[in-house]
Amino acid sequence: MVPKTWHEARLIPTSGIGSPIEQERRATSALLAVIGAVDEFGRALLKPCGAPAGHIETYVEVPFELGKKPLRPDGLIRVSRGKKQWTALVEVKTSSNELGAEQVENYLDLAKDNGYDAVITISNEIPPVLGSHPLVLDKRKVKNVPVYHFSWVRIVSIALMQKEVHGVQDPDQAWILGELIRYLEHDNSGALAFTDMGSSWTKVREDARKGVLRKADPDVVDVATKFDALIRYTCLRLGQKLGTEVFPQLPRRQLQNPKERTAELVDELVADSCLAAKIRIPDTVADLEVKCDLRGQQIHVSVTVPASGHTRSETRVRWLMRQLSDDLENVVIEASGRGRKMAAPINEIRTDEKVLAPDPDKEISRFKITHIYPMGVAKSTRAKSSFIDSVGTSIDDFYGRVLQRLKPWTPPAPKLRAKPEERVKDDQYASTDLSSMDSSEPATVSAAPATET
Repeated sequence: MVPKTWHEARLIPTSGIGSPIEQERRATSALLAVIGAVDEFGRALLKPCGAPAGHIETYVEVPFELGKKPLRPDGLIRVSRGKKQWTALVEVKTSSNELGAEQVENYLDLAKDNGYDAVITISNEIPPVLGSHPLVLDKRKVKNVPVYHFSWVRIVSIALMQKEVHGVQDPDQAWILGELIRYLEHDNSGALAFTDMGSSWTKVREDARKGVLRKADPDVVDVATKFDALIRYTCLRLGQKLGTEVFPQLPRRQLQNPKERTAELVDELVADSCLAAKIRIPDTVADLEVKCDLRGQQIHVSVTVPASGHTRSETRVRWLMRQLSDDLENVVIEASGRGRKMAAPINEIRTDEKVLAPDPDKEISRFKITHIYPMGVAKSTRAKSSFIDSVGTSIDDFYGRVLQRLKPWTPPAPKLRAKPEERVKDDQYASTDLSSMDSSEPATVSAAPATET
């Protein structure tokens, strides 16, 4: 029996971190060391940056000079494959420290001068769109040397996915990767979860309740950007639990231009006091949709599924209801089709399925299932994280209780037609039987009587 006062020795200890500088150095050294030590993890992390599969070497605080200016990037990664080498400079921030545009652009110049291939930045900042950068950088410099950004939560997600889903072949390397995950998930590491909607959140939430939001207000733009970061964070956390990649579903034009996505959110926030997003989860019947109503202080999580191919509308409603849990509450189901739309609470539908299908002649083509959750509205300093927690909890709950249970309708397999002899046994008369007008003997034709002329 091990006494409770005994603490297990750890490869990367979280104790003894005395300052933000020490925190940053330890996180950088631990991450880069594991990138070089665990082959599968290093490749999974560096492949999106254009690195080839090869031998990985990592270094910390490498001194350089840019003109007469001394520079010391937090790290350097080099991948060797045959005679070719791929090299990237690394800049790291932990806790609430943010990246600086001037510093990153200096590293871009340094990488260009030395013929390096990329600059990688790591911080707790989450860009609104995967592949974009949280900083606005000089496009000319980014064109010469690409810059890639990883949030700490994304790094933890990649590590968990590699260890728990894809696997690490060498057991010692798997243990080392597990130690990195344990370290980064500790509060002392500086790899924070998404806990802050920003300084503009409280003001925007109150203005939304009063209906006085303005499109030109920079606070509205800030909250819209933070909301997309929250959705990306929620996707990463849900993906960790499911062991698969979960990501926001955006049109291609918004993926290529994140500002267009922000503008759409701002328009929706000003018009309806709502923030909305779609989430793609592999192998589900449809995308998960979330809408945060700041004025009504509610979170609507929904999914729209095609109706079954049954002939009767009531049967289509019954097909859907069989897939939903009996303990669901605060759920509204909307049935729609050509020329019709009906909605009702789930409790009423359980009592009478005709509520959604009052007219059998109007066909139901799809169902929208919406679960309504309360929005976190805690006051004082907990207000921001309360909203964040309520969004994540609502999405997780809806997926577990609704979305993962839904299956698309598939038509039944066609049945074999019965053989002729089987039909004769079953039916009193077969189609080839003689009728009452038929005789078993051949018919004879009588001669007509002669007539006198």
